[in-house]
Amino acid sequence: MNATLNTAAKFAARDTIDSLPDSASWDEVLYRLYIRQKIESGLATAESSRLVGTETVREQWNQTRNAS
Repeated sequence: MNATLNTAAKFAARDTIDSLPDSASWDEVLYRLYIRQKIESGLATAESSRLVGTETVREQWNQTRNAS
């Protein structure tokens, strides 16, 4: 990972942690960081046009089911 991405991740982590109440548990902190990372990853995937349409998924699913 390059320095820019590391810096962005560091700021995102701080922002997420700062938004939590002082009483937040470690589990809550880790959960929120995990969720934020997953959302940002999904948004990056969507922006890079690497998504597969519903019809393509259905066709692949049917091919897999019919092959067994």
